[in-house]
Parts: sequence; C-alpha cells; structure tokens
Amino acid sequence: MDGFFDNLGAGLAAVAGVTPLLMIAVGVAAGIVIGVLPGLSPAIGVALMLPATYGLAPEPALMLLVSVYLAANYGGSITAIAINTPGTPGAVATTFDGYPLTRKGKPRLALDTSLWASFFGGLVGAIALILFAVPLADVALELSSYEYFALAAFGLTVIAALAGEDPAKGFIAAALGLLFVTVGYDTQLPFSRFDLGLPELADGIPFIPALIGLFALGEVFHRVEVAGRDRAAAAEADAPEGADRLTGARLWSLKRVMLKSSLLGTLIGSVPGAGGTVATFIAYNEAKRTSRKPEDFGEGSLEGIAAPESANNASVGGALIPLMTLGIPGSASTAVLLGALMIHRLAPGPQLFEAEPGLVYGVFLSLFVANAFMLLFGRLGARLWVRVIAAPREILYPLIVALSVIGSYSVESSLFHVALCVGFGVLGWILKRADYPTAPVVLGLVLGRMIEENLTLSLVKGGWAGFLDRPVALVLLALTVLAFALPAVRRARRRRDAKARSHPAESS
Repeated sequence: MDGFFDNLGAGLAAVAGVTPLLMIAVGVAAGIVIGVLPGLSPAIGVALMLPATYGLAPEPALMLLVSVYLAANYGGSITAIAINTPGTPGAVATTFDGYPLTRKGKPRLALDTSLWASFFGGLVGAIALILFAVPLADVALELSSYEYFALAAFGLTVIAALAGEDPAKGFIAAALGLLFVTVGYDTQLPFSRFDLGLPELADGIPFIPALIGLFALGEVFHRVEVAGRDRAAAAEADAPEGADRLTGARLWSLKRVMLKSSLLGTLIGSVPGAGGTVATFIAYNEAKRTSRKPEDFGEGSLEGIAAPESANNASVGGALIPLMTLGIPGSASTAVLLGALMIHRLAPGPQLFEAEPGLVYGVFLSLFVANAFMLLFGRLGARLWVRVIAAPREILYPLIVALSVIGSYSVESSLFHVALCVGFGVLGWILKRADYPTAPVVLGLVLGRMIEENLTLSLVKGGWAGFLDRPVALVLLALTVLAFALPAVRRARRRRDAKARSHPAESS
C-alpha cells in the first residue's frame, strides 16, 4: 500500500507543472473541436496531434494525447444533440434522445446533461484505471473469440429490438448493416467480396462516410422534404422553455444511471476490440430496460443522454487498462497511443510500472485534470452551441452538408468517399421515410466485422460445440435469443389482451 501511495505522489509531481497543465488544456480544447467535426474520430484526433509531441518529454506528450482522446469523446455529443450528426461513432446513441430534446426547444438541457454525464463517466473511468488496472486487465485476457462474438451479437440484437416502434424494422435495419459488412476482403480467405470491381471498396465500406451520410445528410434530406413541419418545430424551439437548464435536482436524479453506465463503460472499454461505441449502446439499452419511464426513451429522455455519454467517457479509462498493463490496445485511439509510447522509447507493461511509476500514474492523474478542463470549456462553450442550434435552417442545412462533405473527404482525401457519403445520405432519407431506424444499420457496420471474425475463429478452433465450454458466451447468447424473441412475445401478449377486451364473454 505504501508503494501505491508513493506512485501516486510521483504521478502528482509529474502533473503539477506549467507544461503538463498547459498540454492538458490544449489537448482538451483540441479534442472538443475534433469531436465536433464530423469525420474526425478520437483516433484520428490523437493521430493528428501525435507529431506535436515529438519535441516534448514523455510525460506531457502522453498527457496531451490522452486529453485529446477524452475530450473528443465528449465533443462528438455536441453535434449529435445540435444537428443530429454524431461527431464521433460513440455519439450515435446520444442522438436517440439528444436531438429530440433539441427539437422540443431544450438544447441547453440536453447539452448540460451530456457534459455532466461525460464528466462523471470520465472520473469513474480514471478512478477505475488507478485502482483496478491490473485486475480488470486479467479479466479481459480471459475472454476469447467465443465471448467477443456473443458480446457483439448481443449488443446488435438489443439495439435492433429497441431502436424503433417496430422491432421487425429494427432487425431488418441491423441485417442491412451486416450485409454491408460483407463487402471487402474475407476475414479468412485472400480475396475481396462484392466490391463491384472498385479498388476503393476492396477493404470494405468506409465507416466514417457511411456514418455521416446516414445521420447528417439523411436528416437534412428528410427535413427539407417536411419543410412545413420543420418550420413549426423551429418555432417551437424558439419558445421560452428553450432556456431550460439542468438543475441540481435533475442531475442528482441521474446518479444511478450515470454510475451504472460508467461502470459498464469502464468494463467494456477494457475489453480489447470492444471500445466505447459498443459500451454506449449497451449502456443505453440497460438504462432503458431498468428505467421507471422507458416510454420516454427516444422522445428526449435525460437518462437516454446520460447513459451513453457516461459510458463513452468512462471507456477511455477502461481502454487504457490493457494498454498500460499489457501493451494491448483496447481501442483505435489507444493503438495510436501505443505508437506514441514507442516513439518515446517506452514499452507498456508491468515493467513500465516499476521503471516509470511517475509517468504511468502521472498519465492516470492527468485524466482528472482533463475532466476538469473539459467541464470548464464545456460550460463556457454552451452558449455558442445553443446559438448554432438556433441558426436559421436556410443557413444550418447548407452548413451541415458542407461539414459532411469535408468530413467524408478528409478521411482519405477521396472524392469516392464523398459520393459514398451522399449515397448513404439518400439511403438514410429512404429509411426515415419508411420509418426504419438508422442506428441498427450503423451498429451492424460497427459490429459486423467483429461478429464475422470471431465467429469464424471460434468455429475453426472448436466448432459450435466449443461454445458449450464457455459459460460466459452461453449466457450472452441466451440473452441474445431472449432479446430477439421478447418483442414477438410482447406483441402476442398485447394481441391476446386486446382480443380478450373486445370479446369479454368468450374469454370468460
């Protein structure tokens, strides 16, 4: 225990300096801007900032990059709430309730909820990183391809069942996302599938242009089509209740969902390959399942905003656990951080804790400082975001289209990506017209490759019988079947009850 406090003291000394604090502040500001811009994920943001650390000492360099990682996760929620355009993949679930609350004239309430939930989740993730880094890494190492497949299948099934009013449409949308994943190189065989002879599709459908098209352009096309109703909604957003704020009592009422979601985010984030995006969807589902008002989800529920945002930022601390303790990146962003460690000639693992305790615990403690800066900058910028939301639609919609084009083009400087973004925008518009949810399509794109790779690997290792020796995987698969069957059971029960009410004599 004395060694633990000595390490904390060394970490505190590493953080308590002008240069480290300045790097953390710069990282948070840059991360928020990167998160706001569609197409620039936290991983891209960390990669963009990596050259700026070449001339720095290892401690402030890593603190800068970790701060970018944390703040970009929060920044993605701003555009998700403001214009239904998730700035990062982890902010997709935030659109479910964040944007409906904006359309009700309460953007400030949604933004404040997102900020405080991100702050709370970031603190929980940082605490877990300090206290449970080694034990959680050991748990993550015990998971195999069987558990990864079951976890991904469970997450996809749950969101498909809950994403819309009609679960059948949710499952069809999820299947469409999985269908898109079949484009590109096979996970086991050395050839490309369904790429139409286009070299740009050899590695599969690029995720960022598809994400921007489905959510941003699809929403713009849909709103332009229903311009009359949109003007009515805009008038509603100008109502006095638009100044609604997050009171202390409201924030306190969210404490349970934020704590539970933060713990889920930390745990799932510590599983290599799962990442914050998976954590946000699972946290959102769990919050809806246990809520006293599940009918409010999708209509502007504060719990529906707090759950994914808490999980998203808590996953940062979780993803750093396997990186720092085992040298295994838990996400795309930590893969870039691994490169930063190597650039500074540092090898993550148990030996790093012994050789450089000040650096390791300095990075851990920098998350607390980064969260404080994030809360400060988020509060200062709230008025700016609200003004953007209140901009005339004649200005806002062209701005969204411009950001979508820039965001999709910036991934690989490819006009093909822009065309793909527009194509998915048309698809998103068609799905909205037919009342099909777009979130399962995105999650199918996110989890499809994970499902295919781990299922194939599991079947090669032990076939279907191998699942019988993996109790965790069996439990997850059982929950997947339950999530798939439950909507049909509920529908049959409602029909039976309706029939009994319409023919009381027969039922008696």
